[in-house]
Amino acid sequence: MQTWTCSCSGRLALAVLVCLFLFAPAHAKTDLESGWEYRWGDSPPDSKGMPVWIRGDDPEQWSAIGFPSNPPDRQGRDQVWYRVNLPDGPWREPVLYIYSVDLIVQVWLDGEQIYQYGEFDEHGRGRFEGWPWHSIPLPDGFQGKDIYFRIFSNYTDIGLWGEVAIMERSELTLFILQNSLKALVIAGFSALIAILSIIFSLLQARKKSFASLALFAISSSVLLVAESQARQLIWNAPLAWDYMAAGSYFMLPVAMALLLEQWFEDQRPWLINLVWKIHLGYFVVALTLAATGLVNLSSTFPVFDALLLATLTTITILVARRFRHLARQQQMILLAYGLFCTLLVLDMAVAHGFLPWWRVPVSLGALAFSLSVVVIALIHYASTQEALHQLNLSLEQQVADRTARAESLARREQARVRLLTFENEKTRVLNDIIADLQDCISLSQTFPVLAQRLPDLCSPMKGMLYQRIENGAAYRLLNRWGYAGEPPSPGRLETPDGPPPNSDFAALFLEDADVSDQDPAEAVAGTLCLWINIQTATDGSVPVALLFVEVPDEIIESESQFGTAKLLQALKQGVQKIGITISGINLREELQKYSYEDALTGLKNRRYFDQLFEHETAVALRSDKPLSLLMLDIDHFKQFNDAHGHEAGDSALRSVASLLTRHFRDSDVVCRFGGEEFVVIMAGTDLRAALDKASELVREIRAYPIVHRGQELVGVTLSVGVSSWPECTETPDSLLGQADRALYRAKEAGRDRVEVD
Repeated sequence: MQTWTCSCSGRLALAVLVCLFLFAPAHAKTDLESGWEYRWGDSPPDSKGMPVWIRGDDPEQWSAIGFPSNPPDRQGRDQVWYRVNLPDGPWREPVLYIYSVDLIVQVWLDGEQIYQYGEFDEHGRGRFEGWPWHSIPLPDGFQGKDIYFRIFSNYTDIGLWGEVAIMERSELTLFILQNSLKALVIAGFSALIAILSIIFSLLQARKKSFASLALFAISSSVLLVAESQARQLIWNAPLAWDYMAAGSYFMLPVAMALLLEQWFEDQRPWLINLVWKIHLGYFVVALTLAATGLVNLSSTFPVFDALLLATLTTITILVARRFRHLARQQQMILLAYGLFCTLLVLDMAVAHGFLPWWRVPVSLGALAFSLSVVVIALIHYASTQEALHQLNLSLEQQVADRTARAESLARREQARVRLLTFENEKTRVLNDIIADLQDCISLSQTFPVLAQRLPDLCSPMKGMLYQRIENGAAYRLLNRWGYAGEPPSPGRLETPDGPPPNSDFAALFLEDADVSDQDPAEAVAGTLCLWINIQTATDGSVPVALLFVEVPDEIIESESQFGTAKLLQALKQGVQKIGITISGINLREELQKYSYEDALTGLKNRRYFDQLFEHETAVALRSDKPLSLLMLDIDHFKQFNDAHGHEAGDSALRSVASLLTRHFRDSDVVCRFGGEEFVVIMAGTDLRAALDKASELVREIRAYPIVHRGQELVGVTLSVGVSSWPECTETPDSLLGQADRALYRAKEAGRDRVEVD
């Protein structure tokens, strides 16, 4: 019932949306068709940096114009100002809607800049950044005031383009969608044609015409979407859309010329071959120059329009001479293409000012092309269905005969193959688990691998995996599988007396017996427990994880088929192999820890520092990032030992090490260099930051108490030597020597200070 209600609600919402698009009333908007004035050049700024022309002090310098586009006497000028007085109207949330601007614009109203598209440099010029439509919010009290437009354009057109109107913000989006809906629907239809053509071209590689049709359909689809106003509602990136529009526009003659070349292949149409190569070359060169910034993308359109007119004329002459010799389907596609090109030429004439502005229905040409392809496809479909029907009858009989023989063989092999396949699969899964574990470098990394992969090894058995925590006092749940729809498993097993023995009931160790209404012992009855043991250097064999498995009843009942006994035995051996692998990882981790860690302070030792310092110097050189090194020494540490004893000295070393660990970032590495000396590697840190950090440390250590056996001793101080690459040395390899010399200078200067070499 709920599903039906949601479905009906979705249909109702869709119906309402369609009604809004199809039957919404005309939008109340006020077109700004008169009262425009223009002024060539750019306004000088006043003392506050504001344009002087927005004051309106010199009306005699402004000239009237019917529409703010392409004023007379341009003479190569690329800067112009327009203004118009805004009318009154009963608007609640008004916006100024502009179809497009050539090329970038600033809008001023009442002495303030209220809108800008594009970046103006100090000379009042800039680069092409796309042809979006503009929605400019108008502030309260705008009625009766002059609005100014500062425009730069090195394009053939300069000024506003299309339509300019004031309308409600809430109505603008619906206005845009209504004007774009037809183009978007036809673009989707063309995209479907392109997909089908691509599929047919892959299935019938010898018929190259499908690929050409796909190229034409996808180009027209992208062109319709990229030139529709709704594109900004889909993705507000005007320049990117204009690149897509240019690319698809430039590819249209390439696709059609390729199609004609294939149809006239027997007549060697060298001229058509030259046409698509020229247009393909223009596509590559124009977009490359525009992408590299050598030319504006807008400048590529006039050149292409001229080239397209020339090639369309050439193709029309060639096709007209051979039109009667073409197949009916080819003639239909050419007529649709001719309609599409005619609309493109009309749109081109509007764009270049040869015709007054109106919305040329280019999408109708794409629709005609798509419909012609659909009609041709239906004709081919009808002609091939009968042949396919006869072929299917003979194939069905052959398939029936072969199926009967295959089923007879399959039944004899089914039982044997099933068990062998099952055993081989489990062996493969176990080998994959071992391989994944061997890639781990620490014991902690093995548990996520086990939690992810053990369900595959245990399938079809249910199971749970628990990890040892709190030194064996408890185990926490890592993963649970095969229990869909059943009560949840306990997230924690309390094991104060040790883990459950193998094959014992896990319910005896449940922390929370109220996880379900069922008795815990009954809930896990029949569950087997397998330990995953590791060998440690100190504690011997330790169960780091517990694997609980439960064989479903249907598996037990079909034991002869699945080999339940073999499955359990293989699982036990697999767990042992996993334990051996994890033991090796743990022992290697412990060995590495002893090799690189200082036993007294817990810091990294000199050996670790030598290897890390070599690595960090190489990284610094490769990435060209700064590298700083701090060498620290506890002042008068021998006297401290003599006064308080070596145990107190060890406490002081541990206290200083603890402070160093907290003081520096996680990315900084603190090592014990030897005795009472420490060294800090600060990757990505320049000299100033390193000096500030060292100075803070020296101040902090003065007030840091040294506590030994509950008694607070006299504090210690630090001397610090700092060196940094590239400020202090040309090569980071010499940082250690420089830091050591800086430390010696700090000692000579009285200690308890920071010095830099």
